[in-house]
Amino acid sequence: MPTTSRHIAADAAAVWALLVDTERWPVWGPTVAAATLDGGGRVIGPGSRGRVRTAVGVALPFEVTDWRDGRSWAWRVAGVPATAHAVEPLPDGGCRASIRVPWWAAAYLAVCWEGLRRIDRLACSQAVDPDR
Repeated sequence: MPTTSRHIAADAAAVWALLVDTERWPVWGPTVAAATLDGGGRVIGPGSRGRVRTAVGVALPFEVTDWRDGRSWAWRVAGVPATAHAVEPLPDGGCRASIRVPWWAAAYLAVCWEGLRRIDRLACSQAVDPDR
């Protein structure tokens, strides 16, 4: 599957926290305006379901379909396989974050690259100021 990735100087746990917190998705996800979980809360987990509102205002149901705690998750949006997100700790104390897309959505990699750039900025600024 087509994938984009980025070395991030922040700890893998900080990047993972951004990837699973639905309230942070609009901050780093260029096509996400909002997300809510069925039953409340803000952090996704195995089998989580909810709704994601796109930047153009369309709200779509989602379901987390694959989960490796602290490492990766994938989802279906409106019943269609969507992106998969991963973080791998590196020996230097940083990590490699990646987003994979279905083959038919390869053009979306540019959007995912921007998302990883934003995650990098957020994770590294949180390492300096945890209140951000």
